[in-house]
Amino acid sequence: MSETPPNTLQYRFDGPEGAPVLILGPSLGTTWHMWDRQVPELVKQWRIFRFDLPGHGGAPAYPAGSVRDLTDRLLATLDQFGVQRFGYAGCALGGAVGIELALRHPERLASLALIAASPRFGTADEFRQRGVIVRTNGLDPIARTSPERWFTSGFAAAQPAITEWAVQMVRTTDPGCYIAACEALAAFDVRADLARVGVPTLVLVGSDDQVTGPAEARTLVAGIPDARLAVVPGASHLVPVEQPAAVTDLLVRHFSTAWQPAFDSATGQTAIPATPLQPVLTAAPPQPVPIAEIAPAAPAPAPQSGTRPDPYDAGIKVRREVLGDAHVDRALAQADEFSGDFQEFITRYAWGEIWDRPGLDRRSRSCVTLTALVAGGHLDELAFHTRAALRNGLTPSEIKEVLLQAAVYCGVPAANSAFKVAQQVIREETTPAE
Repeated sequence: MSETPPNTLQYRFDGPEGAPVLILGPSLGTTWHMWDRQVPELVKQWRIFRFDLPGHGGAPAYPAGSVRDLTDRLLATLDQFGVQRFGYAGCALGGAVGIELALRHPERLASLALIAASPRFGTADEFRQRGVIVRTNGLDPIARTSPERWFTSGFAAAQPAITEWAVQMVRTTDPGCYIAACEALAAFDVRADLARVGVPTLVLVGSDDQVTGPAEARTLVAGIPDARLAVVPGASHLVPVEQPAAVTDLLVRHFSTAWQPAFDSATGQTAIPATPLQPVLTAAPPQPVPIAEIAPAAPAPAPQSGTRPDPYDAGIKVRREVLGDAHVDRALAQADEFSGDFQEFITRYAWGEIWDRPGLDRRSRSCVTLTALVAGGHLDELAFHTRAALRNGLTPSEIKEVLLQAAVYCGVPAANSAFKVAQQVIREETTPAE
């Protein structure tokens, strides 16, 4: 594991070698140990494969900036052992990997369980803001608040050892890999693709999950044709840790009865899957009884035409990624008959044609933009482009160096005003929430 190459993941196997492979995928900030209490029961039927995200749990720090990249690394790791077909259960970011597998590699997936998952995790602004906090302050602020996001208050108070384990697990994660994972979640949005998930799917969520709760779970169930929902009472986001027996029971029931046979290339047919789970699923006593329900599937999205993409489409995407959804939504909402053409103009040409060019990365473009705004005395735009620079990966120290450089070539008075604006923005953006 210490020699894990950049295109694979740190892993471990448990269970009999000849058994079908079941993969357990972790959440952001956790390690494969979040599944420790499921493994003893699951290895009775499956060979369990667990992996760590890059920079988590001592894994090599090769950042992966997209869910697709993580999925490709997982498959490359499995290919080393000839594992071609498997079941998959993933929590949160691990669940996003499961959806990506179902969409891009359905031939390898026998059955799927999505735990504390969502077709879109919050907003891109929220995750990029978290990246700014980590880049400026390190992981300690995120680590200290992780129990509040992961567990119910009663569980955290009653289990101080597990609470401290959670804090230390986040604190020892590589910051660069954590930020890259935040970027991966910021860009993840498969709401329009759920109807293409073609494997039997269990969607499992804690009743008290405030991160990706029952509402997000029901969106998954409504969109995936063969999906059913299990809500585990008395659990928050990290439900496999908080209610291990209930989660184990649900996983055993799902993967025992909903394991889709492999496609037969000789006949061109797939065997009929096993009978779906019953609408009500029970957990092993004395755990609370999970509630399960089946929701109707959503219609498949209409196919898109194969025309050359309008620069506006790329521009609005880049504009949102750099400036944030809130800023862009506000600007577009304020547009009227007089200013609407200008908003379309800058989206199409400034953001679609220039910011989307591959010749400079976004960090470099932020440096150029900040300097130009200082030179022109455009302090209003300097404020939101300082926020954009932080989102694009510049640290406060690097922004300071840009403004010092600008002082030499643009003038001290201009830089003096710029420092006041940038200082206020940096304080607002990098101060962790209490």
